[in-house]
Amino acid sequence: MTVDPAGPADRVHVRAPGKLNVFFEVGAVQPDGYHDVASAYQAVSLVEDLWAERDDDFSLTVSGSVSVSGVPVDDRNLALRAARLVAAEIGHRGGVRLHIDKHVPVAGGMGGGSADAAAALVACDALWGAELGSSGLHRLARRLGADVPFALMGGTAIGTGRGDQLNRALAKGRFDWVVVTSEDGLSTAEVYGHLDVMRGRSDIAPPPRAPDVDPGVLQALRIGDAVALAAHVRNDLQAAALSLRPDLRDVLELGEGSGALVGIVSGSGPTLAFLAADPESALELQVALSVAGHHALHVHGPVAGARIVSE
Repeated sequence: MTVDPAGPADRVHVRAPGKLNVFFEVGAVQPDGYHDVASAYQAVSLVEDLWAERDDDFSLTVSGSVSVSGVPVDDRNLALRAARLVAAEIGHRGGVRLHIDKHVPVAGGMGGGSADAAAALVACDALWGAELGSSGLHRLARRLGADVPFALMGGTAIGTGRGDQLNRALAKGRFDWVVVTSEDGLSTAEVYGHLDVMRGRSDIAPPPRAPDVDPGVLQALRIGDAVALAAHVRNDLQAAALSLRPDLRDVLELGEGSGALVGIVSGSGPTLAFLAADPESALELQVALSVAGHHALHVHGPVAGARIVSE
């Protein structure tokens, strides 16, 4: 996360990244309905752009290269809630006019809404000269959702607890991915619920007692080895997502048969992420998937977290 030291502004532009869960282990459902997880997050070059301008009230408009028809523009939107949190924190009496240009798939398992919230936190902090600092923004981010703190941090990180207890992970070099998006999103709550059902009837393995990231993942990230990482990627939500959307299996098989080192459901899906050996291999895979009629994008990681863009 980068905060502009220049103080209050009239208009602020912030860019925040989508994410991939290169490893995601999910524990048993807790009494509060949430699950403990262990995740290896990587911020990727598919980003959200947000502009914030001073106003008397709070408002939001949305556009983008992805379908935004299902994106709320009221207080159900995390970005607006983030702006209100900053205002309440500092006693700001005015409002803000937000505009989001979305490129991360909506309800696609890549944390686009969380990226918007992180961008709004950084933008409002700068717009109003709040000077909350990294710790203050992360404290607010945790109130908004498990993925929002990582969208602030960016890079590569290990998340535990609800996924919001973050520690930076050593990561060398660049990892190239091809993501295949879907017009029909999946509800994160529905996927988690279906995972619990599948575990309850023993369709899949029971939950781990204490979720933890595979040491092989950490080693592969540390040395920047895509082949080694491919051998250890895992997503416990994948079985539930594929059960709800069995059509995704064919796309996974196509990608892996077209040169991907491995394919995986991204988060709660339905976006699919294919790890490639290098940029050239990723381009070839993107072409193969596009020719087959899929919306395929070449992205890379890790990239920086939410940051102000100079205009």
